[in-house]
Amino acid sequence: MTRRIALAALLSLACAPVLAAAPQAVSFASLDGTFLKAWVFAPARMPPRGTVIALHGCGGLYSTAASRQGQLNPRHQAMAELLVAEGYAAVFPDSLSPRGEQQICTQKLGSRRIDQGERRADTLGALAWVAAQPWASPARIALLGWSHGGSAVLSATDATRRDVTDVPARAAVAIAFYPGCSDSLKKGYKPNAPLVLMLGEKDDWTPPGPCIELGKAIGAETNVFEDSYHDFDNPVGAVRLRPDVPNGVNPGRGVHAGANPAAREKAYARLRELLGQAFR
Repeated sequence: MTRRIALAALLSLACAPVLAAAPQAVSFASLDGTFLKAWVFAPARMPPRGTVIALHGCGGLYSTAASRQGQLNPRHQAMAELLVAEGYAAVFPDSLSPRGEQQICTQKLGSRRIDQGERRADTLGALAWVAAQPWASPARIALLGWSHGGSAVLSATDATRRDVTDVPARAAVAIAFYPGCSDSLKKGYKPNAPLVLMLGEKDDWTPPGPCIELGKAIGAETNVFEDSYHDFDNPVGAVRLRPDVPNGVNPGRGVHAGANPAAREKAYARLRELLGQAFR
């Protein structure tokens, strides 16, 4: 009965205008037992061409604007609309709110209560949940993540980990925007899915160097966008210094983050191609 209700709810979303994608709230368990909330966006025609699990960064899913309280931030909303317009379903799990956090960007790495252990468990739980849905094809699931969520893409596709290999569902393609790659590089990461890295040339928050080295080591597609900082695909705002972020290349001196529209256009054009190839 629960599945039939969920399917009916998703089918009802198909009537929503593509550019005003309205999400359906769902819940499922992370592999660590945490009960997660996620937002599902459905395309105009069901079943979808494929499903993209989209993983937020350290700032979480939601907008910080008072007028958009409880709504996705502009980057996530724009991505949801892009995916829906292409005929894909999009699933946005929330890893922070269920654990009592709104954001973890301003926390030092060593003091964070939510690290890649939790993010990996959440991502694997999302993969298992999507694969079990009557509207989804287990062979047509992609992972997409930004920053902390990009690192989660790496962690949840690491074939050297038992918890990863124990989950039957796996991604058809894994796309990580400006992840932190140092840990994966040190631990001998081996992907269980085709991996694509989207990096900012000038990123001083999660620098591109370790990711470039990782990409060479495993043969991953690595895209480095010139004159671009962290968060270069944000559809709003401009590059600014974030002195409140204690991590990065120069700890204690802040990091730069913000949009580069030209790089965003190139990255998203490649993303469309990758999904089209993966879900052929």
